Amino acid sequence: MKLLKYIADKSEPEKTDKKFAARAVLFDENNLVPILFVSNFNYHKIPGGGIEKAETKLQGLHREIKEETGCLAKIGKEMGKVVEYRSKWNLLQTSYCYIGKVTQKGDPSFTDDEIREGFKLVWMTLDEAITQLKKDKPADYQGKFIQERDLAFLEAAKRLV
Repeated sequence: MKLLKYIADKSEPEKTDKKFAARAVLFDENNLVPILFVSNFNYHKIPGGGIEKAETKLQGLHREIKEETGCLAKIGKEMGKVVEYRSKWNLLQTSYCYIGKVTQKGDPSFTDDEIREGFKLVWMTLDEAITQLKKDKPADYQGKFIQERDLAFLEAAKRLV
């Protein structure tokens, strides 16, 4: 998968913890995109998350989409990947991103951590999502990486549609 962006706050050491994730820019029947607002830390993100050991990228993606948005989706093209090195946690995370269509809507099933962080599902146009992420001022370490990563994915989606 094509590398869209590499994000790092320090140079990466030879040995790191590695994490893999799958994410998606999805469109509903009105061309609106589901975006998660993390209200306690003041940033927005696209649906997706970590791939568990027994899962493929797409299995993990479908699970995360269902949990975070309540939706079922048809996944289309691969858009690319973003690699992030977060020195505070010595973490090298690779996020694979796809574009897709919402086939059925439902209600999110946020984890206790997501509820504590103030997760809220909002729907907006792709342009509104890009504008919003550019304006966000993340209040935590992780949010700054997420903002840059997901903005790269949204801008890649804009080039494809």
